[in-house]
Amino acid sequence: MRVTEKCDVYSFGVVSLEVLMGRHPGEFLSSLSSSLSSNQADLLLKDVLDPRLEAPTGQLANKVVSVFTLALPCTNDNPDSRPTMNFVAQELSSHTNSSSL
Repeated sequence: MRVTEKCDVYSFGVVSLEVLMGRHPGEFLSSLSSSLSSNQADLLLKDVLDPRLEAPTGQLANKVVSVFTLALPCTNDNPDSRPTMNFVAQELSSHTNSSSL
């Protein structure tokens, strides 16, 4: 296996999802990729977040959704379909500067 920037992007996505979910997202990602009808918009925050934590509300919930929607494409099975780490860093920076992340 050749280690590339896209491997780093994938790792970022997995670690981000693991933090949000409180467990490794492997089964979750497998169910997404195996379901032809799955859609990010159909996912409910309460269904993917770590159940040991209180559900976020308001602006915090928006920030969690932003991280989740940024992390998910990072785990795409096709490395060429993943965003670049530069794009991910810019998105995180812009969300942080605008107080939306």
